[in-house]
Amino acid sequence: MRLLRWITPIFLLGLALAACGPAKKSVYPPNISIQQLVVLPGGQWRLTVRIQNNSYGEMDFKSLDGQLQIANLVPIRLHSTFALDIPTLAGDVIQLDVLPTAAMTDALKVIAGKGSSGSLAYRVSGSTSAKPEEEDKPRNFDFNGNDWISPVPGIANTYR
Repeated sequence: MRLLRWITPIFLLGLALAACGPAKKSVYPPNISIQQLVVLPGGQWRLTVRIQNNSYGEMDFKSLDGQLQIANLVPIRLHSTFALDIPTLAGDVIQLDVLPTAAMTDALKVIAGKGSSGSLAYRVSGSTSAKPEEEDKPRNFDFNGNDWISPVPGIANTYR
């Protein structure tokens, strides 16, 4: 009887410890924003798009598919495929060339002469494909962000 009293708690403790494994790292959607916009000589825009990994593990980003809306104008498509490994709680950038609408180009011209006091609201939304560190397959993460761009003083055709 005494032996049974000791074996049962030890057995239960062993089961509890066996169920413990390494903790799974938390995965959260990334933040996407425009770090810089440069107006190229042909009228295209070169966007430096920042991808901020908000997860507690490395993420292997594969693609981005979404849209960019300047002010309340008609949005344009953002799309790119790439291979970008972003460490835990860090960010990195990709570059995208896009063709803006005439209304978007006019909106930038309006704030260009105002220097850093001029600003224009923008919105990015869509999804990005990424493979979290502890997973086998990539999955899609939705993003939706709002911010402002302003002309960079002393650097023509550049906005941040």
